[in-house]
Amino acid sequence: MRLLHITAHLGGGVGKVLSRLAEESSRRSDGIRHVVACLEAPEKSAFADHLSEHGAELLICPGNQELAQQISRADIVQLEWWHHPVMAGWMCSGQLPPMRLVVWSHVSGLYLPELRPDFVAIPHRFLFTSPCSLLHPSLSALDDRARSRADFVFSSGGFDGLPAPPERKYEGALRVGYLGTLNFAKLHPRLLDFVDAVGLPDFRMVLVGDPTTGAELMDQATRRGLDGRVELRGYREDVVPELAGFDVLAYILNPLHYGTTENALLEAMAMGVVPVVLDNPAERHLVENGENGLVVSNPKEFADALAWLHAHPEECRRLSAAASRKVRGMFSIGITSERLARHYWDLMTESKRLYDFRPIFGDTPADWFRSCQGQEAWRFRDDGGVDLQGEPPHVLFERTKGSVFHYHRTFRADPRLASWAKGMAAWN
Repeated sequence: MRLLHITAHLGGGVGKVLSRLAEESSRRSDGIRHVVACLEAPEKSAFADHLSEHGAELLICPGNQELAQQISRADIVQLEWWHHPVMAGWMCSGQLPPMRLVVWSHVSGLYLPELRPDFVAIPHRFLFTSPCSLLHPSLSALDDRARSRADFVFSSGGFDGLPAPPERKYEGALRVGYLGTLNFAKLHPRLLDFVDAVGLPDFRMVLVGDPTTGAELMDQATRRGLDGRVELRGYREDVVPELAGFDVLAYILNPLHYGTTENALLEAMAMGVVPVVLDNPAERHLVENGENGLVVSNPKEFADALAWLHAHPEECRRLSAAASRKVRGMFSIGITSERLARHYWDLMTESKRLYDFRPIFGDTPADWFRSCQGQEAWRFRDDGGVDLQGEPPHVLFERTKGSVFHYHRTFRADPRLASWAKGMAAWN
């Protein structure tokens, strides 16, 4: 079977899972030949090198004609989708060649960018990366046929590269940390309220992530007199030493975040770090309260959870072992590969179809952007104006992640995108 993945880039979780899927296919000799078409040049070579080392064919920035030829050769085409503008540009470039199409959505679709029901209904298979996506009320409008073609497969690349959890003593101050994105589209905008609520002596929270996006948080901490309780360590290519030094992962995310499988959370759990997470849809499908971590709803509950863990080291050890055991079993690359392969082989009995996404997403880059803004679409007017009444969600001010700024940088000639981006920049 020749499987063509089309992805905007090979960064983050997408690059890891695709490279590990190719490795797993090679190890199992499962008959799947992975071809990866990357629409943007990779910023780092690690995942691209891993793909090549394990027999995958890698195409960098293929043109539409070359991509059409690859689609014709492929038995199955899988779109790695998260509303990236480059992907939208290709998808809406006209009628696409016949294919057996799988869409694997790497965002939840519960919030921005939202998943359109008509998009979910169109491919041969639509795969979510978390069961939380099925909670979206608009998906209830799907007919039985469309619902039967939808499923979820966690986009985990496994944890074979991580060592066994270190032995932790849980003596003295709890070592509390966070690993991941530091901007407020992902991280909780009121994280410092959670930090401030903690009454433990010598409490300190270490943040591992891009210091550029963490600068605003540190400025806020200084203004509130909390800078002694927050430490920003910056981005780490190798996260193992950081995770080995944490007892607890304080994974307090924005309730409107776009994530699903949350690989940073899973890596920490695999290393035996006890997770304390907010009661958000994606996290609820990864952490079972009292079984392999703790789930909280507000700053007081967060403070109480840390105080309880500090007072009960034996419970820390139990939760740590359970977290590692569940994650290393349930989210292995073998399970990811098997769940995907079942859909692939089922699809081989079906015929290829022509696809045209323009009736769903629109004809212009501005249409493509606005099509997934859900309940926030009204802010982006046809005349190019921007309505920012109330409190716009932080994700609208992202510089990447399919924001208006991201789309404008990609499609400079679109006048509405230019006007919307200018209006957003002036407001922010």
